[in-house]
Amino acid sequence: MEENYTVPAQTRIGHVHLKVANLDRALKFYCDLLGFEVTTMYGKDAAFISAGGYHHHIGLNTWYSKDGPAPAARATGLFHTAILYPTRKDLAAIVRRLLEAGYPLTGASDHGVSEAIYLNDPDQNGVELYWDRPQEEWPKNPDGSLLMYTHALDLQGLLKELD
Repeated sequence: MEENYTVPAQTRIGHVHLKVANLDRALKFYCDLLGFEVTTMYGKDAAFISAGGYHHHIGLNTWYSKDGPAPAARATGLFHTAILYPTRKDLAAIVRRLLEAGYPLTGASDHGVSEAIYLNDPDQNGVELYWDRPQEEWPKNPDGSLLMYTHALDLQGLLKELD
């Protein structure tokens, strides 16, 4: 085995597949509220959804979880799924949509490299919606390493992107 192996820079996370208790409820959240599109249904127990016609960014299934309880907050497992928006204005648009729908947010942060909002889907899976600042704007430590932090996000400033 090669000792100094690193994953290629072009590698990406292709999709996430979530166990849900109720497929219709999950589709209402991910498609009707967040705007993803169903690319295929796999019987009545699974759906594959995407942005822009990709085969799927998110898989949803009830194979082992139909009508099951939400995972315990202090258990191992998925912390959140992060959905990357192409621009700050796109992030502002989904934030406005969520606020207008009265959907509860669990957090909103400026991480220096990105701005993010946090919420839970109906099965209490964490969801991060964010955009990345251009890489040349990422903050650096004095030694040149990446400086990431968690500061409060100025939601009103973000929403001004839509003016």
